[in-house]
Amino acid sequence: MANLRQDPVRDYLFEAILTLETVEDCYRFFDDLCTVKEVSEMAKRLCAARLLDNNAVYTEVNERTGLSTATISRISRCLKYGSDGYRDVLRRLEERGIDMPSASPDEDGKADNG
Repeated sequence: MANLRQDPVRDYLFEAILTLETVEDCYRFFDDLCTVKEVSEMAKRLCAARLLDNNAVYTEVNERTGLSTATISRISRCLKYGSDGYRDVLRRLEERGIDMPSASPDEDGKADNG
């Protein structure tokens, strides 16, 4: 898969993200930076990566996240052939004992319990 091309503007963004110290810091920053839907979609992709990494089938991932099969397929390709970004983050979350929530957020940022 093609890697995200590095440039000073993206570096600046990523350095800014690395300055965030708490989940609350992240909420404030991403609330200003992105729409609620954009953050929700990123969160769903991360949950889908965890599910796929745990050998879930596409239909289960779709049911639990609401993501399209095209998006799920892209995440699967990233897990198999990507830059290991998902794998690194998933491993670090596991090392810290942070489990995936049982429900994915909806566009309002609330857990969607069906």
